[in-house]
Amino acid sequence: MRTFGKWLGRVLLALVLAAAAIGLWKKDEITRLLAVNSLFSEDRIVSNFSTMDRAFLTTPVSRGDGPTSELPYGPARDLPEGAADWIEDRALTSLLVMKDGRIVHEEYFLGTSPDDRRISWSIAKSYLSALFGVVMAEGAIASLDDPVTKYAPSLAGGAYDGATIRNVLQMASGVTFDEDYLDYNSDINRMGRVLALGGLMDDFAAALSETEAAPGARWQYVSIDTHVVGMVIRGATGRSIPDLMSEKIMAPLGLEREPYYVTDGAGVAFVLGGLNLTTRDYARFGQMILQDGMWQGRQVVPADWIRDSTRASAPTRPGAIGYGYQWWIPIGAPEGEFLGRGIYGQYLYIDRNRGVVIVVTAADRRFRDPGMNEVNVDMMRAIAAAME
Repeated sequence: MRTFGKWLGRVLLALVLAAAAIGLWKKDEITRLLAVNSLFSEDRIVSNFSTMDRAFLTTPVSRGDGPTSELPYGPARDLPEGAADWIEDRALTSLLVMKDGRIVHEEYFLGTSPDDRRISWSIAKSYLSALFGVVMAEGAIASLDDPVTKYAPSLAGGAYDGATIRNVLQMASGVTFDEDYLDYNSDINRMGRVLALGGLMDDFAAALSETEAAPGARWQYVSIDTHVVGMVIRGATGRSIPDLMSEKIMAPLGLEREPYYVTDGAGVAFVLGGLNLTTRDYARFGQMILQDGMWQGRQVVPADWIRDSTRASAPTRPGAIGYGYQWWIPIGAPEGEFLGRGIYGQYLYIDRNRGVVIVVTAADRRFRDPGMNEVNVDMMRAIAAAME
């Protein structure tokens, strides 16, 4: 009995040591998983959105070695009535308004600062759209009607087999994907855990097998479509998205701080929502888009691509919000009004007719409340009108 007790003690000791070893080996993965589970906690969300590089694998997007481009300041403009309550209610962390290429309003809230590189969430999709336009104009991609499997062959045989590039740009792939951020077991949250644990996003996309509509038949916002756009770009060019984004978009803009992407375990950029920049650097991109892709005398993105990508072309329901190639077009929008939009209240709003760019970063845990997007668009329209 004493011998058995010694043996059992040694076995237990070995198990404890093995568990400790596994814990150390998986420490980074466990830390990232815990970070995902507390990412949107009320007491952490503001800080988390400025420090995504502390919790996730990341890769820099070089700003190049050029000088920082000037963002001149114009005469300060007052915000319209109700803006102060909106800022508080929507938990804004920054608000920057440009009018005719000049900053006319800039504020930071909830302890954030101009140096914070805030997570873009789905505003990153609009950045990828701009990059796609450049890559296509350079001839790497022949047609929007090419099947995605031409450039991303690993998708053959799965849910994306038969979808075209145009379909995924318009969020009309027909792929079954649950985008409910509040459901722990939804596809979007399973994808987040894959990311946190160092899994592979390409494998996640290739493993999807179900469809709910024929490609191009109807619009359904599924973020994994944007990852497939990234796969197409990588397959067509043989280069990574951070390298291309640096060369084609970021370096020409003369950013203040080096951006970074959240990545998966293979270093593949989380292109559907993992881009992090300062508020002023978001404004530089927005101003370039407003100017039909022109920045300080250089055509960064083809003007015809910007016109096509910011036009409501996706098969959305009549009377509903419009969608282009990874850009949103608000209900009732006049020509030239469109926006990039991310969860928890991130916006890059552009009103070309008024010459206004508005950058909003936020930590709004009520962003999914009914009508909240309309409330935000109405306020940004009021702000744009107040700048005249």
